[in-house]
Amino acid sequence: MRVRQGLRALSAWARPVDDDLAAAVLSPPLLALFHRMRRSEQQHSLNVLRTLRGWGYGEPPLLVAALLHDVGKSRAPYHLWDRALVVMLKAVVPGWVRRWGEQGEPSGWRRPFAISLQHPQWSAELARAAGADPLAVELIARHQERLDHEPRTTIERLLVALQAADNAN
Repeated sequence: MRVRQGLRALSAWARPVDDDLAAAVLSPPLLALFHRMRRSEQQHSLNVLRTLRGWGYGEPPLLVAALLHDVGKSRAPYHLWDRALVVMLKAVVPGWVRRWGEQGEPSGWRRPFAISLQHPQWSAELARAAGADPLAVELIARHQERLDHEPRTTIERLLVALQAADNAN
């Protein structure tokens, strides 16, 4: 799965971004956030949106979350090799990765870990400031949170769907 995501990121320059699809879901201020993301992140987010729609989801806050869940990564450079490093180390020393990522600003050698861990909150803050629906903001903020039970509420059901579509793309 992660290898496929990496290959898609490498070939992002050759594939067009469907701005019309994003504009059909996002208000102008939210679309401006979408445009802050790297081309590969925009394409990833559009694929998450398409997957959710293909599964029958149409709730506007979920679709907004699909498009903006990673916008916080635009706060600092986050390259493909940074992502690869984080993924590999998460598999080997997840506790270290968490500790490295929890500490402050995305700078120095801890930058990729901070971005990986903190981008959901940054994304939610950006979306909130741009006028996103509170449900979209909550889904964005929680998109890396793992439930330890079956979804019990609407937000949990939508969160699980967002995570599944994100992981599939």
